[in-house]
Amino acid sequence: MRFKKLLAVSCIAAALQLTTTANAQELGLDVNYDPAVPTLDELLGYPAGSRISSPDAIQSYFEQIAEKYPSQVKLINYGKTWEGRDLFFVVLSSAKNMQGFEQYQQGIQKLSNANKTSASEAQQLIKSLPASVWLSYGVHGNEISSPEAAMLTAYHLLAATDTKTKSYLDNTLVFIDPMQNPDGRARFVARYYMTTGIQHSADRNSAEHNEPWPSGRSNHYLFDLNRDWLALTQPEIAGQVDALLENMPLVFVDLHEMGGDTSYYFTPEADPYNPLITPKQRETLWAIGENNGRWFDERGYDYFTREIFDAFYPGYGASWPLYHGSISMTYEMASARGHVFRTKDGEILTYGDGVQRHFVASMSTIESVSQQREKLLANFWNYRKQGIEIGKDSKQRTYLFSGKDDAAAAQKLAGLLTRHGVEVQQAQESFSVCGVNYPAGSFWVDSSQPAHYMVRTMLDKSIAMDDDFLEEQERRRANNLPDEIYDVTAWSLPLMFNVDYQTCNRVPNADSQVASRDLIKPGKVVNKDAKVAFIVPWGDMNAGRFLTTAVQAGYTVKRADMAFKHKNGTTYPAGSLILTTAENPDIHAAVEHLAEATGATVYGVDSSWVTEGPSFGSNNTKRIHAPNVLMLWDEPVSSLNAGHTRFVLEQQFGYPVTAMRAENMARADLSHYQVLIIPAVYGNLANSLGDAGKANLTNWVERGGVLITLGNSTQWAVDSELLSSALERVITDDPKGHGKEKRVDGMVLESKAQLMHYITPDSADPYWTSGVLTNLDVDQEHWLSAGVKPNLVSITVGNQIYRPLSIENGRNIVSYSEDVLASGYLWAENQKQLQYKPYLMWQPRQKGMVISFTQEPTYRAYLDGLNVLLLNAIFGGAAHATPLR
Repeated sequence: MRFKKLLAVSCIAAALQLTTTANAQELGLDVNYDPAVPTLDELLGYPAGSRISSPDAIQSYFEQIAEKYPSQVKLINYGKTWEGRDLFFVVLSSAKNMQGFEQYQQGIQKLSNANKTSASEAQQLIKSLPASVWLSYGVHGNEISSPEAAMLTAYHLLAATDTKTKSYLDNTLVFIDPMQNPDGRARFVARYYMTTGIQHSADRNSAEHNEPWPSGRSNHYLFDLNRDWLALTQPEIAGQVDALLENMPLVFVDLHEMGGDTSYYFTPEADPYNPLITPKQRETLWAIGENNGRWFDERGYDYFTREIFDAFYPGYGASWPLYHGSISMTYEMASARGHVFRTKDGEILTYGDGVQRHFVASMSTIESVSQQREKLLANFWNYRKQGIEIGKDSKQRTYLFSGKDDAAAAQKLAGLLTRHGVEVQQAQESFSVCGVNYPAGSFWVDSSQPAHYMVRTMLDKSIAMDDDFLEEQERRRANNLPDEIYDVTAWSLPLMFNVDYQTCNRVPNADSQVASRDLIKPGKVVNKDAKVAFIVPWGDMNAGRFLTTAVQAGYTVKRADMAFKHKNGTTYPAGSLILTTAENPDIHAAVEHLAEATGATVYGVDSSWVTEGPSFGSNNTKRIHAPNVLMLWDEPVSSLNAGHTRFVLEQQFGYPVTAMRAENMARADLSHYQVLIIPAVYGNLANSLGDAGKANLTNWVERGGVLITLGNSTQWAVDSELLSSALERVITDDPKGHGKEKRVDGMVLESKAQLMHYITPDSADPYWTSGVLTNLDVDQEHWLSAGVKPNLVSITVGNQIYRPLSIENGRNIVSYSEDVLASGYLWAENQKQLQYKPYLMWQPRQKGMVISFTQEPTYRAYLDGLNVLLLNAIFGGAAHATPLR
């Protein structure tokens, strides 16, 4: 037994060449450690870097040091994950700074509120407050080395006896969020150690280095948490944002991993920069990067900057703090994705290497912040003050939205902006400004506030990329090179929520109060004692939540396919819900509870008489049952789109979804389900389902099932002849005529442009779009568009463009507008080809139907303006198909 233990230890040590906290030289620091401070080995039972620590182990370490050193370490919880794990950060500094931690919080808030703090008060705060740096580790659960480095950083700060480290703590508060995604990390760690043997494999093709679906990158709902900083849908990010707003750290670092064949990346970022990032901020980013480079040079570590990972999209952790005046950035380490990894150069990269470099980068950043304490505080104050002045002089000073057409979306937008640290006002009376009349309850945002830049990046219709950068991308495309756009180029929250808003150069003169953080305002019932029925106007998320809650509770709900006018003079939109008292005895109290919980406004009526449109008992008024919803899961489905869609249905509408793997669908009895959703895919769906799966699904649809395809899974429906559309190639009016002949006639190429055109393939797909906001037109004469505005906005990503359905096969319910581009940068030929092409198609198939979205309506769960369409597809589709029950 003793021999086996020794063998296991020696194998691991030989493979990793481990660093331990007892050997400062191997950490690249010439310091001594206080032996009274327990090492990671003593607290966890193994040396740093020798094991991929579980979330429980990491939490245990920080709880132990917080308990052992209460004068220097404070642990603060900011929420729980969907799987119930704690989300927390620690603050670590000198005993003096920690004793005054609450005074720091009060002081930084005063400095932040530049509209309420005088210049003299600000100068006193700048001279007296400590600097602050927030180090966030492990937002992607399978980027494994940084959380271990978080523990090492904390140990070093507590145990190092050198004067330099102590000086850092004398004037700097260090915030450490050791693992932003414990659910994903737990998934990775459990899976990884299930695959290992007595010796870790460095082979990139080994099971150790190839995670099964959905990988540990994402959280429980399979979100890439580093894309959730706009919508704040996930507790891991929403809670962190609350903590950041409370503590306003001057510098924020998000520590990641990337491909194992790279080295180490840190700031400055690649082009393009968001134009709302100021020159002062860019100057500081450069200085921090240069100091990192010095530390890495001293230790012989390779690194690079400026080539990838741009600073344009604000929805990353490494971007969001910039728009409040902080400095924020991404660090990326080549990942071993396990204990050992053989690079393409034949070198062995270890887990310990990643821990070591992330630790060094953390310490070099702490040094930069400590050395620039007063400058960072002054720049923060000036940024907040500058925003107030710029907003005051802006021709678009105030953003106003009444919510008349969608009160639920307006309320959510106001609440979300408030959660982003933006001050939003809600009018207590009607008012008029810039020639527009607004009712009481309308919202406005004055951009003359400390959060000016956050206001702009969230609410502006478009944020422009640098002209030089765009010219370079067009040049690269003309030379058959890939573009360098990293992520979506548009993200305006009002557009994505489909909220109409106006701008004005003046601030309304009306009684108002600061809007709350509430995303849902409690609903109400008008005429609570109604004798005949209750009607819920359709068209927003509040009505959607009412529907999903009511049908699950067993109430009989009808849905009008068309708009109707009641004898009381009120016209209710298509899709409106009807709950009669005859079919729902004793419903009065339940309706009040449902309205309050879901935000819906409900109208009681004492008569069923309808003067225009379908009556309550018409065939155009369908009974809505509670359909059983099935979703395709696992390979080859996109885990992101599957997670986004399931989250929208389960967490935003409270409706359950059953997940089933493709291999089971081939033989499963699907008659229990009325609706099947196939998310976007990243593989060959036809191969995964096979002929048996295709036959089973086709038979299920024709017997009354509702098949909903999202994004590129629509191609499978086309290929399977369930949808009579076709996927388009790129437009070309000059075929190249490439052939396989060995001898061909001569030709003359008269220009470089002619050459570049000739060498492109005869048959190519449209050019890939990273992500833009596009305008959509809605055919409002179909139950699928019930309650939907005539014009919508969606994200368009990728290069799939479909032919419209011909009239004998179905309907094109939503199509791209003639004016395709709403926001962002879209290649000219794509704009032309997308015009009038379908976004949402409906095709009946015997007793069932196929409903196909050509894009992902649940993309990142922030396209709230499309949720009614999705609910119409699920509940309206099930109501119109011949029931499978």
